[in-house]
Amino acid sequence: MAINRIAIGTPGEASGRDAIRAAFAEFFSMVIFVFAGQGSGMAYGKLTGDGPATPSGLVAASLSHAFALFVAVSVGANVSGGHVNPAVTFGAFIGGNITLLRAILYWIAQLLGAVVACLLLKVSTGGMETAAFSLSHGVTPWNAVVFEIVMTFGLVYTVYATAVDPKKGDIGIIAPLAIGLIVGANILVGGAFDGASMNPAVSFGPAVVSWTWTNHWVYWVGPFIGAAIAAIVYDTIFIDSNGHEPLPSSDF
Repeated sequence: MAINRIAIGTPGEASGRDAIRAAFAEFFSMVIFVFAGQGSGMAYGKLTGDGPATPSGLVAASLSHAFALFVAVSVGANVSGGHVNPAVTFGAFIGGNITLLRAILYWIAQLLGAVVACLLLKVSTGGMETAAFSLSHGVTPWNAVVFEIVMTFGLVYTVYATAVDPKKGDIGIIAPLAIGLIVGANILVGGAFDGASMNPAVSFGPAVVSWTWTNHWVYWVGPFIGAAIAAIVYDTIFIDSNGHEPLPSSDF
């Protein structure tokens, strides 16, 4: 089982050249993703005078996040695996595909990248608010947790099927596109309810810059649970554990 392959790692591994390069790749990929995704919401606010959310705005958010994540995963794939998401990294850790120390390095880089992207947006827009994720009227925190679990399950399941599975074959070529598309589709589903984060770093960046922490825990608990379930389910059912070794970071 995946749990049996969980590894802590060594300090030397976490401080090695490859690990540092991978962390930088995650940092820059996250800057690219958050700047485009969060920025599209800010642009919508400017065009509408901070008017109410509309179906067209939801579609625009879906497309901008899908396109940006496609690019962010693609440019980081050969160096770090293109996780661009602490939940994806957690899923990789649960599946024995990355050590805990390397995962921590990725998490630091991802969170810093999200914060830097939001700061850049605040400066470049002349001080516009980088709105933190929040729950819509009538949506409870536990409703949102379920949303985040299910959406992140779909995301990490897609990551495993197209990028992690040793039997993926040529399907691996479309992994960044598939990952971007599932995020875009999930935004169409959950965006009107809780913002459809699926990514703790994406929620963390604007929360830090706007210093808004209401129900922020939802955007960590849900994605991490969903990622863990997806990793365990896919690995247990579809990946032969006999002789399985953690994949190199260049593959995932």
